[in-house]
Amino acid sequence: MGVIHPNGRMGPMSQSTQTATEPQPTDFPLLTHDKLRYADTDKQGHVNNAVYSTFYETGRVEFIEKAHEASTNPNAEFVIAKITVEYLRETHWPGTVEIGSRVKRIGNTSLVVEQCIFCEGVLRSRAESVIVQIDTSTRKPAPFDDGMRAYLRTLMPADGEDASPGADR
Repeated sequence: MGVIHPNGRMGPMSQSTQTATEPQPTDFPLLTHDKLRYADTDKQGHVNNAVYSTFYETGRVEFIEKAHEASTNPNAEFVIAKITVEYLRETHWPGTVEIGSRVKRIGNTSLVVEQCIFCEGVLRSRAESVIVQIDTSTRKPAPFDDGMRAYLRTLMPADGEDASPGADR
């Protein structure tokens, strides 16, 4: 894994390189843990990129289950409409990862979720997902009820602003 340098060439990124503006585990209202498995590694010796999607799912499932408990709509389900993943630093077995999750924006039927993966306190990957609530009988987008919306607000940054610097409004 590497980084594209200003000269356009790909090069290694230091495991310890982390800027002060990067998210930290304490920035997330929900932290989930997952164990790194030997089978998660690829022939380069680092955790395979496909495994990151599984880690992000682990984080999403935890807060989605709680969102369903807060809702009065028994026909509500969530589907992923879009997910973007950035791979920032290699992660190696053995160990554990922390998956931080927070809600960046809440719409009428969808929300934007920001997630980060940390290993040994260092940011390894960042993802942003658009998740749509649908009605299970019609399979069409369904508005959030008040209970779900209230719970989702608890996963937003305390100041009520977008979770990421420079986020689109």
